[in-house]
Amino acid sequence: MEIKNTKFMKGIRGTDEILLDDVPQTAFVGRSNVGKSSVINALTNNKSLAKVGKKPGKTTEINFFLINSTFYIVDLPGYGYAQASLKEKQKLKNLIVWYLTYSEAKPKAVVLVLDVKAGLTEFDKEMLMVLTEEEHPCVIAVNKIDKMKQGEVTEVVYSIKKEYPKAHVMTCSTKTGKGIAALRARLFA
Repeated sequence: MEIKNTKFMKGIRGTDEILLDDVPQTAFVGRSNVGKSSVINALTNNKSLAKVGKKPGKTTEINFFLINSTFYIVDLPGYGYAQASLKEKQKLKNLIVWYLTYSEAKPKAVVLVLDVKAGLTEFDKEMLMVLTEEEHPCVIAVNKIDKMKQGEVTEVVYSIKKEYPKAHVMTCSTKTGKGIAALRARLFA
């Protein structure tokens, strides 16, 4: 799919009419600092669509981006950011869980973005449990593969598939562009 236009629509922190407008949604979730915003920007060919910060934890609300005037990319806040207060971390986690479980949203897919060096963290495993319980179709995007040798990347992917055999695992690097076209095709075809 060719991305012709992208537009930030709004950020929300609770119930909103955008959840009910029948526009298909693909949600992105992941631990802070895994490159979630960079993956969104690479997929849409728009380097400034999702805000990328030098410090992790830039996204603090649920951001909706309209793509080709036909579907939304939904950027959920990152979780597990170490420098945020415990109260703020819990607030962001609650917002993510609310979107995935209690809101009116029914995403056609949820992309769990991981950092290849960190692999699956406990936070990621909790998120996969929520996605499984809610029966959301999930793609695990293992990002930053340019930071490791191919054999090491293969080992990480193998361990994820071994633990979650039903998961669709894909690899990518926003720095080199490797895997981005395949991920785009998988999500937006």
